[in-house]
Amino acid sequence: MAYILQTTLTLGFVYALVALALFISYRILDIADLTTDGCYVLGMAVSVAFAYQGHPFLGIFLAIISGGLAGFVTAFLQTRLGVPSILAGIVTNTGLYTVNLMAMGWTSNIALLKKETLFTLFHNLGIGGNWSDFILVSCITLLSMLFVRWFLSTRLGLSIRATGDNRDMVRASSINPRFTITVGLVLANCFTGLCGALVGQMQKSADINAGTGIVVIGLACLIIGETIINGKKTITRNIVAVLIGNIVYRFIYAIILQTRILPIDFLKLITALIVALAIAAPTIKENAQLYNRARKEMK
Repeated sequence: MAYILQTTLTLGFVYALVALALFISYRILDIADLTTDGCYVLGMAVSVAFAYQGHPFLGIFLAIISGGLAGFVTAFLQTRLGVPSILAGIVTNTGLYTVNLMAMGWTSNIALLKKETLFTLFHNLGIGGNWSDFILVSCITLLSMLFVRWFLSTRLGLSIRATGDNRDMVRASSINPRFTITVGLVLANCFTGLCGALVGQMQKSADINAGTGIVVIGLACLIIGETIINGKKTITRNIVAVLIGNIVYRFIYAIILQTRILPIDFLKLITALIVALAIAAPTIKENAQLYNRARKEMK
């Protein structure tokens, strides 16, 4: 049970960075950014490739920059070339497949056998023992969450929030929505690249297909957290919901795997069901409230 808890918390914290990125793009900017899958693999590929060459810290830093560049391409397609947001993400995601292969040396996977990573270096410091991975990723994720909370309260952050609410109003206020959308998507994909970089070095490998479905899972975790945390929807609550949703999702996933209620071959089906229920949860909750209200009125 202790191992399940440790794994759940570690994965919940590290993958919260993807949900945090989707919170910026989907919730704040109201843009369905499908760059996430390819950007996640891009961060992983760059990070692992540089760690393989003996530069794990540089790999993390360049993975963040690479993610930001991917976000910039998507924003450029939307704001300058008039490509719809969903299609812009698909176009960028498609192009990233080749870019990711290039970053990985034209191989489909890289393994960091007997290579130093950010996690092995931190573990060698003797901090946390078996919990060293969790301590490292939790510190990085919490700092990222605090940064986003601070950034969204700045003047630029408020402009980005206003852009998601009403672009026409922002444009009338002499704020360029092209700029705010670009900054928002670049920031969001920086966090996606960071997540891929950390996961790659933590599991000591990178795979070209590692990002398949990551955007759907991240969105599901975001919605799970928002459903669990009731009350007035504030920026702070929503950012905390990002973390809570990921921990709950990973815990459900770990329990199913550990108890073996269903065969391992059902893993994709289980994931699809969890994601579908998470996305449908607000509607189910609302319909249940309407049904209960109707019953009381009939009585």
